[in-house]
Amino acid sequence: MTIINDTVSLQDAIKSYQYANSLTEYSRRKTITVNIGGVPMGSDYPIRVQSMTTVDTMNTEGSIEQVIRMVESGCEYVRITAPSVKEAQNLENIRKGLRARGYEVPLVADIHFTPNAAELAARIVEKVRINPGNYADKKRFEIIDYTEDEYQRELERIREKFIPLINICKEYGTAMRIGTNHGSLSDRIMSRYGDSPLGMVESALEFLRICEEFNYDQVVLSMKSSNPLVMVEAYRLLVHRLDAEGLKPYPLHLGVTEAGEGEDGRIKSAVGIGTLLEDGLGDTVRVSLTEDPEFEAPVAKSLIDRYTQRAKVSKPIAPLAISPINPFQYSRRKTQEVYNFGGGNVPRVIADFSQIAVEQYEDLRSIGHFFLPVPDKWKMNDIGADFIYSGARPVPFMLPMGLKEIMDYETWKTQSDREHKFPLFTLNEFIVAEEQSSILNFVKVDTSAPLSAETLGNIPVVLVLESQNAHAMPEMRRFMIDLMDKNVTIPVIIQRTYSGNNFDELSLFAATDCGGLLVDGMGDGIMLSAVQTDLGLAKQQNSIGFGILQAARTRMSKTEYISCPSCGRTLFDLQETTAMIRKRTDHLKGVKIGIMGCIVNGPGEMADADYGYVGIGKDKIALYRGQQVVKKSVTAAAAVDELINLIKEDAKWFEPEALELT
Repeated sequence: MTIINDTVSLQDAIKSYQYANSLTEYSRRKTITVNIGGVPMGSDYPIRVQSMTTVDTMNTEGSIEQVIRMVESGCEYVRITAPSVKEAQNLENIRKGLRARGYEVPLVADIHFTPNAAELAARIVEKVRINPGNYADKKRFEIIDYTEDEYQRELERIREKFIPLINICKEYGTAMRIGTNHGSLSDRIMSRYGDSPLGMVESALEFLRICEEFNYDQVVLSMKSSNPLVMVEAYRLLVHRLDAEGLKPYPLHLGVTEAGEGEDGRIKSAVGIGTLLEDGLGDTVRVSLTEDPEFEAPVAKSLIDRYTQRAKVSKPIAPLAISPINPFQYSRRKTQEVYNFGGGNVPRVIADFSQIAVEQYEDLRSIGHFFLPVPDKWKMNDIGADFIYSGARPVPFMLPMGLKEIMDYETWKTQSDREHKFPLFTLNEFIVAEEQSSILNFVKVDTSAPLSAETLGNIPVVLVLESQNAHAMPEMRRFMIDLMDKNVTIPVIIQRTYSGNNFDELSLFAATDCGGLLVDGMGDGIMLSAVQTDLGLAKQQNSIGFGILQAARTRMSKTEYISCPSCGRTLFDLQETTAMIRKRTDHLKGVKIGIMGCIVNGPGEMADADYGYVGIGKDKIALYRGQQVVKKSVTAAAAVDELINLIKEDAKWFEPEALELT
């Protein structure tokens, strides 16, 4: 077996870390234009919004009604599954029905496994999406040690299967998306490149090179994964490889597949999609939520709208000649350990209570700390904050052992307890202060602050970094790169303040700003603040902070659900089933559970999951341990109990502990 993950090809790719026009100035990547019906895509046009229907494709009227709701919610393209020829044929009836009602939205046929369905659909709709991992290959999870001749013969076989679709698309003016999914890489790709971003990129390039051979360039590319870190690395590497090979700059469709529902789904999507948008990558967005599809478009639009005026409202940032960050492979910034920050510690979450009335401090449930009258002690859940920032109003009672307090320097000077309370300085205060904590000091700095190791001396310090720039994430990244260049290894907390209390915007914007740094290995903690704060908002900020760390794979603190957004192939009610599984398992810290509506989105798409719950037929569920099926044809009524039995067999189950709240 030959796994290519650190070979000459990858080393060549990272000689230059170029993947964006600029790491400091907002500049959208220049692409060719792809014409999709009457809604062209590319850098000369706005970033487009799209989603996918969940109604059975054979339900013509139901599909038409759902597409209309999606268009009314902001969708500019609508994707519909066509798993076989009969569904592909019915796309014509859906399209005619929409046109008769005055809706000209371009339709995209979603194809897996069935080239003949793709060839038919390409004659009907404006765009077809193929998955190179299963368009011409069968996935059996086998490792095959190919010789070079055998590998080339496999490529020729793919070429022969793919050429007819290219010719039809050229004849009918149909666009195509070559959409690689991390979880459905072919056995051939896995055998040669491993389960890696490089394998994802090569999977797409194999098909793209054939398109270019036949002078067909109406192609959009995507690199989706349920793991935002993998997704970001794959898109960056794709752009780099396109440039390195002299291929055309094709538009990019951005998405985190199987993101899930609610807060977690929004955060996970924003960490992946937002990180790429920050650097000018992306021409269309789909947010994959386990919710009705008309709820996806507004979330995607909220992400996109941040960049409409970004270049105009941003303050200039000093450009970077060379970045020390490898954007194609995760590596955490090297930091020294200060108290429980930096070094090998997980990033910490700081709850900002500085604007909350002192009489409300006792209600620490909002940040995951509970007082139990019996047995008269504090208990912390999986998203219990590590620190509370009280500003100028110190907490008037003894905090639980798992929670430490940060306060403004002038207030800290008046305190007798210096073991559990720590000062927050401005940089000027710190430089002239006559006393500091011998244990832990926080110094708030703006990205414009000139810093060196000499400025802070040998005192135990953690920086709290903030930015006033609209282009905040790149400015904070620039600051931390400066620290790396100067060999300053002081831990850094990412501090962001947001106006308003729109929940979607708070979760999306914070996940983008903080997640974009964390996926590059920067940041030893998060503190989210608001212009005006109450306990309800403090609870949201705390939950979002932990959610961002989990989505960036830097701190696993709660159960993760990799649930698909549903489509016409789905064999059970995904929203209801996900809610039922969540209710029974959401106390399992760090366990990842995949919930997939059909076998197409089964073992492959939930590649990152520990366990899988997959629909395989009417009232029939298959249960997986990793990517291996262990129970087949379990009835839906018994499937959740059987899933829990699997978790128990692996000694990962514990009973939820009831918290008696005061």
